[in-house]
Amino acid sequence: MTSTNDIRRSFLDYFAGTGHTPVASASLVPHNDPTLMFVNAGMVPFKNVFTGLEKRPYSKATSSQKCVRAGGKHNDLDNVGYTARHHTFFEMLGNFSFGDYFKEQAITHAWTLLTKEWGLDPNRLTATVYHTDDEAFDLWKKIAGLPEERIIRIPTKDNFWAMGDSGPCGPCSEIFFDHGDHIWGGPPGSPEEDGDRFVEIWNLVFMQYEQEANEIVSELPRPSIDTGMGLERIAAVMQGVHDNYDTDTFKALIAESGAISRTSTDGAHKASHRVIADHLRSAGFLIADGVLPANEGRGYVLRRIMRRAMRHAHIIGAKDPLMYRLVGSLVSEMGGAFPELVRAQPLIEETLLREETRFRQTLEKGLRLLEDATSDLDEGATLPGETAFKLYDTYGFPYDLTEDALRSRGLSVDRSGFDAAMAEQKAAARAAWKGSGDKASDDIWYDIADSEGGTEFTGYISTQGEGQVVAIVKEGSKADSASAGESVVILTNQTPFYGESGGQSGDAGTISGANGFVATVDDTGKPLGRLHAHFAKVDAGSIKVGDTVHLSVDADRRDRVRANHSATHLLHAALRHRLGSHVTQKGSMVSADRLRFDFSHPEALTSAQIAQVEADVNAQIRHNEEVTTRLMTPDDAVAAGAMALFGEKYGDEVRVLSMGKGDDMHYSVELCGGTHVRATGDIALFKIISESAVSSGIRRIEALTGEAARLWLIDRDERLRQAAATLRTAPDDVPARIAALVEQSRKLERELADAKKALALGGGGTKAAAGPEQVGNVAFLGQVIQGLDPKELRGLIDQNKAMMGSGVSAIIAVLDGRASIAVGVTGDLAPAISAVDLVKVGVEALGGKGGGGRPDMAQGGGPEGDKAADALQAVKNALAAVPAL
Repeated sequence: MTSTNDIRRSFLDYFAGTGHTPVASASLVPHNDPTLMFVNAGMVPFKNVFTGLEKRPYSKATSSQKCVRAGGKHNDLDNVGYTARHHTFFEMLGNFSFGDYFKEQAITHAWTLLTKEWGLDPNRLTATVYHTDDEAFDLWKKIAGLPEERIIRIPTKDNFWAMGDSGPCGPCSEIFFDHGDHIWGGPPGSPEEDGDRFVEIWNLVFMQYEQEANEIVSELPRPSIDTGMGLERIAAVMQGVHDNYDTDTFKALIAESGAISRTSTDGAHKASHRVIADHLRSAGFLIADGVLPANEGRGYVLRRIMRRAMRHAHIIGAKDPLMYRLVGSLVSEMGGAFPELVRAQPLIEETLLREETRFRQTLEKGLRLLEDATSDLDEGATLPGETAFKLYDTYGFPYDLTEDALRSRGLSVDRSGFDAAMAEQKAAARAAWKGSGDKASDDIWYDIADSEGGTEFTGYISTQGEGQVVAIVKEGSKADSASAGESVVILTNQTPFYGESGGQSGDAGTISGANGFVATVDDTGKPLGRLHAHFAKVDAGSIKVGDTVHLSVDADRRDRVRANHSATHLLHAALRHRLGSHVTQKGSMVSADRLRFDFSHPEALTSAQIAQVEADVNAQIRHNEEVTTRLMTPDDAVAAGAMALFGEKYGDEVRVLSMGKGDDMHYSVELCGGTHVRATGDIALFKIISESAVSSGIRRIEALTGEAARLWLIDRDERLRQAAATLRTAPDDVPARIAALVEQSRKLERELADAKKALALGGGGTKAAAGPEQVGNVAFLGQVIQGLDPKELRGLIDQNKAMMGSGVSAIIAVLDGRASIAVGVTGDLAPAISAVDLVKVGVEALGGKGGGGRPDMAQGGGPEGDKAADALQAVKNALAAVPAL
């Protein structure tokens, strides 16, 4: 028997031997076609090559492309498990010519591989051609020798392929295998064509024409070839079976499912085991390609696939989570051809386990409620939509699961009633939102979200991608288009641009499209928490709603933002480790230039603490541990040790970010929806540049990472060198030199102060200090001293009072244009003469206000130092006005 792995290898080897370049399978997430949920055909990764938008270094290629059909118009989900050839995941073998060879060589390759290399019986093969394609008809006769009755002309679109309403198109030629007359059915084009006897195994597409608005306008200058052969179908043919689920890969997965669940893989449980095997492949490959279960977009489709399989695990009686235990078998069967499965095996297993554990609780409760709701319904009846919505809204039981569960009992669900109940709930939510005090102008975002749904963010795995324009906002209103020079907000169905949230700044970059359209995105917002709004200026060309555009994030800026964001997580953990568990995040700002982190702590950090925190973060960076992300419920995340921020609102699911190397687990585990580095080493360097108070009990650290931190340190080093040159010493000796200069300065300041005191006491003021003068019947000693430190005033006043024995002393110190005045009254006069009253008079003359102290000693000051003599005279006048003692 030829294994599926052998067939894949043989196909690729054959075409490699004929000059085709083997191309590895692209991701299941199509980054070049925003209209597709998943890659659903082998040619999708080459779409831009066929249209001329992309050039590659080869003109012929071959691949085995991973494909998923489980959403949108290409949705095989409901049929999987109940037919022989429906799958959600499949592989498409293909050979492609980009303007190299055309029909004759394509037919020659197909016939040679099938009949000569693989040895299929030519008598069991039938070809179809488009009814007007005489060239293909004649080539099949010439190359394969097929009789005319086995070259069937098909007049329908089934044998004419088009990339879209406009673009390359052309006729097809399909190859069918006859499984034998023991199976009912007829050849294509016959009344019995829907039977299973004749099965299409290969489709050859001849890209020959260019069409516009569904009308052929010209022939392509370089006709091309696109072929697709389902690996599962050809494996069934070459392994002598009629049913894809009887091929070796599926048999192995189904056998493992039966062994682990201890249930028969035939009989009543046959379809369930097939569903589990098929959906295991889809789930495994989607998770490996970066898709995680979610409540919308691709993540929701993945969740539907997983939950459908998990419900069938429940049907066969599996008491414990089953799916994650089958991953090893999947990796064993397919990991050799797809190493991404091997790398992602732990993530796949963990995701499946958590999802199934959580889903089992919902399933058991939902099925009980569903049983109660349908106990009185006869076969063929319809469950009211309102009931289905209540199961969904109140108990988390998805609509499609309700529909699937009732199908086997011959019951249906009123979809229109469900949709009406959903619309009513949305209207109520919108009314509540509008009553919450938000700006009325924000109502436009609700209109867009209602009509288009949320934006799917693809930026966790890429900084480039395609998107379809779903809305344009211009000056606060929706617009159909925008032209060069206009500032607008552009919304697409999917985007790699991160919208500002959680303290992380929004992405910047460019959006481009057909006809020379280019726009610069300065910022990206996140209205309503589910739309990504690109704030852009149109630089050239024009754009309209419905256009397909290329979105390119400024990758260098994103890398710097990611490094700063990841550093805040390590910083938070380091602060808690060094200061205590009372430390919690109170706010953050993450931009491309720096990071700011606010945290609870009652006092300033010491230099030693700052140095230790910085060292801890840099140690984690040097460990270069991989940063991992898991999707969990908030409760499960907290139970697993994740830090949740008090006051933050979390949805049903959160991204749990783990990084660093701790004693027995990760150094940091937090809930976070931002973008982050792949490994801690990507941060490169961490440097704290300030630590300060924000408010009582809240501190703030500002820091730099990577190149910004390096340049900051270089700048500091250069400043040190400049300081060393000024001080005429080596950089290492700067601290000692500065200490010596400071001590010398302090010594000179003390000597100067002593000299000024001596000068003042020796009569160096404005008035000669030969002795006090008489003002009224009170001795008065007044002085104005230039350059005196105001701190010296009190000591001089005390000395003057001691010298006089009885009297009043007033001294004004003038320094840097500002004056300070002190007035002292000896103890015997203080009951009658107030130093406070006298100093206020002097302060007023100096242009100041107030002044205060005790009756025997008061001080104050003013800005007008040039009025010192006038102020001294004002004090004398006030003293003279005191009644005689």
